[in-house]
Amino acid sequence: MTVNVLFAARAEKWEDYEDPLNAALEAAGIEADLRTEFSPEVVDYIVYAPNSDVQDFTPYTRCKAVLNLWAGVENVVGNDTLTQPLCRMVDDEGLTQGMVEWVVGHTLRMHLGMDLHIHGQDGKWRSYSPPVAQERPVTILGLGALGRACGQALAGLGFPVTGWSRTQKQIDGIRCLSGDAGLAEALQGAQIVVLLLPHTPETENILNGETLAMLPRGAMILNPGRGTLIDDSALLAALEEGHIGHAVLDTFRKEPLPVMHPYWAHEKVTVTPHIASTTRPDTAARVIAENIRRGEAGEPFLHVVDRDAGY
Repeated sequence: MTVNVLFAARAEKWEDYEDPLNAALEAAGIEADLRTEFSPEVVDYIVYAPNSDVQDFTPYTRCKAVLNLWAGVENVVGNDTLTQPLCRMVDDEGLTQGMVEWVVGHTLRMHLGMDLHIHGQDGKWRSYSPPVAQERPVTILGLGALGRACGQALAGLGFPVTGWSRTQKQIDGIRCLSGDAGLAEALQGAQIVVLLLPHTPETENILNGETLAMLPRGAMILNPGRGTLIDDSALLAALEEGHIGHAVLDTFRKEPLPVMHPYWAHEKVTVTPHIASTTRPDTAARVIAENIRRGEAGEPFLHVVDRDAGY
């Protein structure tokens, strides 16, 4: 039996995803009709990006699942018309590897003080000996698939890694903390903080004036997670005062980041344009195909979003 799969994302993405999705579906043994347009009542699965034109799911009466192309679901999880299972993009090898490379790269940049030499080509011989990795504690806020992978990669390089999550976890190579007391402990010893939490009401502004003050003076912040995790005014104040040494920011409350935003011109801020990790069509297609295979076999879907938790 042929399953009808609607690709509901921006038109320019179709060229990137059409062949990988068809190949992954065929490899999974699924006879599928993959298109960008169907009559809603015949659609079995929706491959979805929250910025697509599909915002009302009511007509999709036969749809078995909405399969998100992004790890983030905050722009769709509250949609009251979406009553089908919603699955996040998790365990995508390309997405995970991209995030690990961004986090490790910028952690090493901050740790080694690379900017001193990259931006200091003015004839002055600047001597700087950074500590070794074992002397540079790193804290990761968020221990989902991406936080776990980044934490273990950094631990493998010798950094003492502490991870914090809302619920207690056990991960090899990472000291795991949870709860309010655990958050304070995780921040107080961190010279570099990496934000990899989802956007939920509980995580919004998790770095604010109070929690930023818990960090040791000169601490550095990397945010490839969500822009809403940081109180921007509090961070700018902490940077100006010198309490925070540098911030590398990849996600923002409004994207693209407005041209007049103070982050652009701040000497202690690095802006990257939401590139820490993007969904790679070849690897994402395999995740999508596996969930469709599961749906057709009557098996549980992978990475189903908990609507109450928001991720």
